Order: sequence, then C-alpha cells, then structure tokens
Amino acid sequence: MEAFLFMPEQYSPAPPLCVDLDGTLIRTDLAGECLLLLGKRRPLELLRLMKKLLRGKTALKLALADRVSCDPGTLPYNNDVLKMLQAARAQGRRTVLVSASPRPWVETVAAHLGLFDDILATEDTVTNLAGSSKADRLVERYGEQGFDYAGNAQVDLHVWRHARKAIVVTPARGVLDRARSQAVIAAVFDDRPSAWWTWLRAMRIYQWAKNLLVFVPFLAAHAWANPTVVMQACVAFLVFGLTASSVYLLNDLVDLDADRRHPRKKQRPFAAGMLPVAQGVVATVLLLAGSVLLAALLPPMFSAALAIYYAVALAYTFYFKRVVLADVMILAGLYSVRLIAGAAAVTISLSFWLLAFSVFLFMSLALVKRYTELLVQRDAGFLGAQGRGYHIDDFPLLQTMGVVSGYASVLLLALYINSETGKALYSRIEFIWFLCILLLFWISRVWLLAHRGQMHDDPLVFFFKDRSSQAIAAIAVLAMVLAL
Repeated sequence: MEAFLFMPEQYSPAPPLCVDLDGTLIRTDLAGECLLLLGKRRPLELLRLMKKLLRGKTALKLALADRVSCDPGTLPYNNDVLKMLQAARAQGRRTVLVSASPRPWVETVAAHLGLFDDILATEDTVTNLAGSSKADRLVERYGEQGFDYAGNAQVDLHVWRHARKAIVVTPARGVLDRARSQAVIAAVFDDRPSAWWTWLRAMRIYQWAKNLLVFVPFLAAHAWANPTVVMQACVAFLVFGLTASSVYLLNDLVDLDADRRHPRKKQRPFAAGMLPVAQGVVATVLLLAGSVLLAALLPPMFSAALAIYYAVALAYTFYFKRVVLADVMILAGLYSVRLIAGAAAVTISLSFWLLAFSVFLFMSLALVKRYTELLVQRDAGFLGAQGRGYHIDDFPLLQTMGVVSGYASVLLLALYINSETGKALYSRIEFIWFLCILLLFWISRVWLLAHRGQMHDDPLVFFFKDRSSQAIAAIAVLAMVLAL
C-alpha cells in the first residue's frame, strides 16, 4: 500500500486538473450501484433493461440513467481526491470532472460538490468517454500534455500517456507499475486495507458465532461422545456460516443507501466503497453455492431447514426489515431455525423446552438491537431508524416488550429445570438453577445498559467486548459441567 501526500506546489496554476469519477473521485461504480437500486425498486424493469446490453454497455448505462440516479450526498468520496481538488481551486487552477458515466449522473455529483469548473461525460451511444476516447477529448480541448489527470483503472493508461502528470488513485492490480513506465507520476493515493481483511469484514466472520447454536441440540442431548454426530454438527456449522455470509453480503448490497446514512454502518466495506458491488454479487452466489454443496453431505431435513432459513432471510432483507415487529420476530425466528437445523443435522429430536426458551430469549435480543439502533438514530438527529419502521416514540414499548421476553425465557428455563426431562439429564440438577440467576442478571444488565445508551446495537459484538458477559458465560458452563 502506497500513499504520497499531494503537494499543491507541484502544480502550476496553468494546466487543468482532470479527475475521473468512478473509482477515483468516488470509491464505487455508479452504474453498478444504480443497477442494484433499480433491481431493488423495480426488478421487472431491470430485467427489461437487460436487452439494452445487445446494443452495448454504453446503451445500457444511458438507459439506466433515464430511470434511476444515486443520491450524491451519500456516495463514498475519496477524501484525498477532495483535498487535492480543494487545493487546486485555491491555486486558481481549472478543475474538470471527466467520466464515462452518463452526463446526468456526472452533473449531479458535480453540482453536489461544487468543486468543478467543467464536466465531460458520455452523452450518446456513439462515444463512450473512456480510454482512448477520453484521451482524445482531453487532448483536443487542452492539448498534448496540457492537463493533469487522476484515474485508477487500466483504461486510464491511455489518458496518462497524453497527460502532463498522472495522479494514481486506489489503482487496480498492475496499474501503478504500468503507469510509472508510461507517465510522470505526481501522486499516488491508496489507503485501502488488505483485500482479505476487507472481505472477511464484509462476510462478518465474527457473526459466525451465532451458528454455534447448531451444536446446542446434540450438546443438550449429551451426545458429544459420538464422533459422527460431532462431525455432522461441524459441517452444519460451516454450511450455516457460508449461508449467513451470503445473506450478509446481499443485505449490505441492498441496504447501501440506508447504511451510508447510519453512523456506524457507513463503515461497512460496500457502503464505504472498499469493495466493488459487482464482486459482492458474485461472492453472494458463490457462498450460497458452496453451502448448498456441503449441505448435501447431511440429512435431507437439514437441507430443508437451510432452505427455510435462506428464504426467510431473503424475505427479511427485501421486505420485512421495514415492517414493525415482524422484523424482530423474524430475527428471533432465524436464531431458532439454527437450533432446528442443528437437530436435523445430527438426527436428534429438538426439545420443546429448548425451542420455546430460544424464541423468547432471541426475541429479547432482537428487540434490544432495534432499541439501540433507534437510540443511535435519535442521537444523530433522525426521528426514526433509517430503513426501519420505528419512531423515537416507540422507545418505552420496545423496552417493555424486550424485558418481558427476556424474563419469559428465564421462567421457561426454571420450568425446564423442574421438569422430568431436565431431572433425567442431570444428576445434580441444583447446579442448573445457577443458570436462572445468571440469565436473569444478564438480561437485566443488557437492558439497563441499553436504556443508558451504553449498549452496542449488535448484542453479539457487545458480548465479545463485555467482560462481565464473558464471565457470566464461563460460570454458566461450569455450572452445567458440575450438574452432569
């Protein structure tokens, strides 16, 4: 990773500073984002639009620009490029936004920023203003080596050959080396983290901890001595991890605009422009395909549970996340489906007690997630949660429902301990009573912290960061071991 600070004195006021849009000024591709936006709003219209591809990519982009446009206020801009433009204007230099994107999109971005004296963009299907076409247009207007140009892609090499100096921004692989051999490099801006780390963040690997629930049925049934059962549970864990990551990627792609308005979620890889949306679509499909292939190693009932999980997750992503109460009920249900799938993977009957307990516990956690998200949005000046159906007046009701659901799970645990099923599994059942006390304390503490605004909007992240929660979990495990 290279990063050279832009030095204003490197440039005389004379040559215009020409800046590319996609991948340079903004960390994303407008065409890809607008395709996603159209697919989200009008999927049938997107399918009809695909026939424009027969006339070429340029025809598709122009037709897309007639139908949809991204909000320039939420796009992920490259701060280094913005500073460079501001410095150039302070010197009195002419600044030009030049892009192969359709003119309406380019005009919208330029008008929002107010940093450009002129724009050059694709206006018809005859000339796609990229590569040699862009170079010819700039040379025609400013002369050979009469301008400086900031770009990022392989196609920009055509322009850099004719520019006075090249500014290379977050270059694609191999572009920087080729640019150095063909142009005078004035500056390089590349603040991207490791691609592997970025993808792991996008897949939310830490969220795979939720999939540990697939181990609960066979552990609760005390079947851990069977190596076949353990192996099947491990495969189920991996399958759910891949499936969940596929859902997370899709969710982030669908929610780009809402995430960019969120104080924390705007840092997610796709929202921040750290990963291309096109690659996100491909990765979503590959992860799902991998999970389906692995699921074939397990009993058919597991595949059925997995299909239900994915179908419900899709319904949540595209619709139910905006439906009040239905969203939290589905979130709670998705946790319970993991338990059902875990039981199906090892061919063990799922306990009624475990299923009922999980529904109320996860309902409480889903509500605390919404409560905390709403609190963050309120502090940011919004009247409700972005992309959700809740209003700030809903605070008391959400809190009440969440606390009641959590306490109901404690009650169910107590009833289970006193049942014949519980007594048959544990020789010293009195130690299990500690679980009730621990869970009651933890639920109460979570909601108290949420009320004070000290709770993370993801309960799982909160658990990993909260030492008290980890200590409670350790004591709970010890109590269960002593009860055997």
